[in-house]
Amino acid sequence: MRTYESVCLGIPRILLPKAGCDLAKWAVIACDQFTSEREYWRKVADFVGDAPSTLNLIFPEVYLNDPDKEERIARIREHMNRYMKQDILSEAEGLVYVERKAGDHTRKGLVACLDLDRYDFRKGSTSLIRATEGTILERIPPRVKIREGAPIELPHIMVLIDDTENSVIGPLTKNKDRLKKLYDFELMMRSGRVAGFRVEDAGLENGILNSLKALGAAAAFVKKYGLNPGTPVLLYAMGDGNHSLATAKTIWEKTKEKATDKAKVMRSPLRYALVELVNLHDEALIFEPIHRVLFEFAGGRDLIEEMKAFYPAGCRYSVVGSLESMKASVDGRAGTPHRIGVITETGFGVIEIAKSDSNLPVGTLQNFLDVFMKNKGAREIDYVHGTEAAVALGRKSGNMGLYLPAMNKKDLFKTVILDGALPRKTFSMGEAWEKRFYLEARKLN
Repeated sequence: MRTYESVCLGIPRILLPKAGCDLAKWAVIACDQFTSEREYWRKVADFVGDAPSTLNLIFPEVYLNDPDKEERIARIREHMNRYMKQDILSEAEGLVYVERKAGDHTRKGLVACLDLDRYDFRKGSTSLIRATEGTILERIPPRVKIREGAPIELPHIMVLIDDTENSVIGPLTKNKDRLKKLYDFELMMRSGRVAGFRVEDAGLENGILNSLKALGAAAAFVKKYGLNPGTPVLLYAMGDGNHSLATAKTIWEKTKEKATDKAKVMRSPLRYALVELVNLHDEALIFEPIHRVLFEFAGGRDLIEEMKAFYPAGCRYSVVGSLESMKASVDGRAGTPHRIGVITETGFGVIEIAKSDSNLPVGTLQNFLDVFMKNKGAREIDYVHGTEAAVALGRKSGNMGLYLPAMNKKDLFKTVILDGALPRKTFSMGEAWEKRFYLEARKLN
């Protein structure tokens, strides 16, 4: 693999299904979507049937707490090896320009490899590649079991660049007719369309590298954000798939630690992870909130009353008459006090917190929920994409949905630079069905 260490970039050798494979059945939504909706994944399985599919190569998180976890991981590894032996995938080198159509908008991206040696997901990181949200460490071990020793990787990771001039991806859009089309098809479950084009032109590739170097130039960086000279540069910020990238990082660190030949290991394919780069300023990139749903409250526990006790300096709850009223109250509030919507079997309400140590409502809520769940206030918490899913789950008996407002995407980079990672599960890049599908793969051995 050709690499460019100055911008942490690798030019991958991409694996894609050969002609004759039904790509609509091959490509499957990210594993961390529809995590409380088994019916979605049953429909996917029915649609795929016995066809080659990434469904057989991933672990949908809806099944993480099922008793057959080890058997499922073994089946994933078996299918990876089977697909490689059956020779259903072809390999070619090059970046891939992607157009992902969802609804009436099209998001552009660039599939590339990023150097895990320049990524640190820990709180307070100053690495060139950084997490934007807190990492839920318990979500990493099952992913490690799948990736560790696996022959291939499949990414649903999307990494953001703050490119106001669209200098990295924009030239690919303008020169799309010069690129070789790799795929163009409708995604399953009415999730839109995706097209991919290989970047084989040396001039376009050099333009990408030069634009990334300009974005990462120290002087331009501090001027852009009004920072003190010497502030560590943030070039790549995690968008989606934080836990997958953290998993790849975890395995890479273990690989380095065990290696006897320290020079040779630095050339290992495990040093890199396959991702899709997306410009923060892409008009089709919309930041959506990630709501919370609590399942089966413990006897005698009252979330509202406990939250009032947690925030004694002004926390009140009011009932509202409809979902629309709740959304208007929460979405229309900027700054403090923070407002959070409540969805229960009996209706809707709004919690208002006058004083909090967090800058965002999601931080105010998560600080409380961490304590509430640690003290076993409910059986389980889930992080839900989309209002419809939050309402459907929150209205079920024994559950509660907690509705959050979206953050302004233009604040992301500077907030991460100055304050560090945001509270975990702060934002989502679009609704669940708009997410990245598994499609391209890369050899890991």
